[in-house]
Amino acid sequence: MIGWFGLGAIGIALGGALLLIWRGAPALIGRESVPVGRLRVPVLALLGGAIAAMVAIEFGLLTDDFSLAYVANNHRIGTPLTFTIASGWAALEGSIVLWGLVLAVFTFTVFRQAEGAESDDLAVGALAVLGMISVFFFGLMATVANPFEVCVQAGDVGCQAAGWAPWSVAHAPLNGRGANPLLQNHILMAIHPPMLYVGYVGLSVPFAFAIASLGGVHRGSAWLIRTRRWTLTAWSFLTTGIVLGAWWSYAVLGWGGYWAWDPVENASFIPWLLATAFIHSAVVQARRGVLQAWNYVLVIGTFAATILGTFLTRSGVIASVHSFTQSAIGPALLGFLAIVLVGSLVLFTMRLHLVASAPRLDSLVSREGMFLLNNLLLAVFAFVVLVGTLFPLLVEAFQGSTVGVGRPFFDRWAVPLSFALILAMGIGPVTPYRVARPVVVWDRIRIPLLLALASAALLVLFITRNGHMIVMTLLSTFVIAVIVHHLWQLADRQARSRSGTRRHAVLRLAQGDPGYWGGQIAHIGIAVLALGIAASANLVTSSTIGLAPGESARFAGYELVYQAPFTRQEPNRTVIGALIEVRRDGERIAVLEPRLNQYTGSLTAIQTPAIHSTFMGDLYISPTRLDASGVTADVWAYPMQWMIWLGGLLAAAGAGFSLLAIRRSRDSQVLTRA
Repeated sequence: MIGWFGLGAIGIALGGALLLIWRGAPALIGRESVPVGRLRVPVLALLGGAIAAMVAIEFGLLTDDFSLAYVANNHRIGTPLTFTIASGWAALEGSIVLWGLVLAVFTFTVFRQAEGAESDDLAVGALAVLGMISVFFFGLMATVANPFEVCVQAGDVGCQAAGWAPWSVAHAPLNGRGANPLLQNHILMAIHPPMLYVGYVGLSVPFAFAIASLGGVHRGSAWLIRTRRWTLTAWSFLTTGIVLGAWWSYAVLGWGGYWAWDPVENASFIPWLLATAFIHSAVVQARRGVLQAWNYVLVIGTFAATILGTFLTRSGVIASVHSFTQSAIGPALLGFLAIVLVGSLVLFTMRLHLVASAPRLDSLVSREGMFLLNNLLLAVFAFVVLVGTLFPLLVEAFQGSTVGVGRPFFDRWAVPLSFALILAMGIGPVTPYRVARPVVVWDRIRIPLLLALASAALLVLFITRNGHMIVMTLLSTFVIAVIVHHLWQLADRQARSRSGTRRHAVLRLAQGDPGYWGGQIAHIGIAVLALGIAASANLVTSSTIGLAPGESARFAGYELVYQAPFTRQEPNRTVIGALIEVRRDGERIAVLEPRLNQYTGSLTAIQTPAIHSTFMGDLYISPTRLDASGVTADVWAYPMQWMIWLGGLLAAAGAGFSLLAIRRSRDSQVLTRA
């Protein structure tokens, strides 16, 4: 019954997407105007079908309906409720359903925004493009990624063979295989993927408006103004998803790190870099009318990068903790990526003479020039990550040999590019538009530069002489000081002119232009994140310890005392761990439980670290051996690790704060600072 219902829901959503294209196409190609109201039925069909499909999967999981192959292969009786629900997107077919649901929600929201106007051909054209994207993803669900296949041959656990048709005779196993143990080892599994999906799918909205603008020849910045809100929303969720993914890796995988330049990590980072560039260049076009053609290229590249990331994650072409098994979905995604790139770039080329007639920059020494530099650095960064990610795949595809592009390659490029980006991030927002007089810029950066030099000097005198750490401290402090100093100068000027206090002036400034100051909050977040990465990477201390019960070892100012082993039975796993008392200066400050989690149905135990976090940093203990005779563990001390998580989330919050400006006005002035 669930199979019938779910596949029917997919059919309804697919039909709605096709009808959306049919009714919106005349506006998309500029042939005739289409009333927005004509799209109500297809949009509601798309949304209703997507919701029903997701509900069907979750109902099958919650009721332990092992007649569905997806449930039998990705769920097990006794799995905690949170991970049972998360199993709805923990495997290939379910993740595509969640993708389709998020896409349908964004499509409906775009429709609702345009519904008040009788005629809005730009929005109608964008909805037609979103319909095309929906046809592809719901077409996948109806064919090679059907989440409602029926189990026709049961195994001892799980399903050995499945039938596509819902009328197939079901042979349900007594129990399922359960989700990948790594995916039920931490609560962030329930949060991290949906955050990424909202970020990925949200970037389809500016792409859709850009294609509608090109197809219907809507000149100017209207499509940028309409999509600013969607781009910021997607960027904020994508940023949060990446940070939570790094946090999940740090807390679950037990290797002592949070970022390894894994191909799928890179696949989320590439669209983030391009979306960041697009957000900045959109401001310049809205303010000065420049970079029009470049913005089309950026938004096409950003959306294509999300499809590439989907391909890398779901095709099985790479070996990664993120990737799924080999599937027929890979060629389909690759074909869709080719269609997106070829079709979009051909359309862009045909319309290039209409969008390339923008005014030139008055001077490179201006805020526009700094934005351009920022864009070039971000684009180069994205290209480097793309080349390092795809090169091993291309070599294997064409030569049959295996090569690796490891961390040294990425770090060699990432470090200098990051330094340059952070420097530009500090100078750019306080540089005047059109032409920047050196005396004005110097007045705004002089005191922050002195503070940054002082902080770097203190670091050298009292903490470390590591070159990378010194440079990043200098640059990050400079960025934060520039923003705070600029706010203080403006507040002081306003307080004098209005005879008020500086505190009230700061509040008025933030409320008066939340778009600009939200961006500055995001810049502070990136600076804090960069400083945390530098400290974690350059000041880390590590060792391997082996202890018998009652023994102790000293590490990084701590005394670690192995008290005893323990075993704990939980509903879905057996926990084998060690009680390790942590002392400093003879005083107990924590008792940690590094452990091995053995999940039912899995042959391999999951190595799970224990982490003691303080303001000064993290003590990280990851067991490699646990038995009655003792424990062996890798231990790390990461200074200021909390700055990574705080900085990333602060950057995402800054984008959220900027959204206040979009809600307050539809006028393009909210996009820039006067």
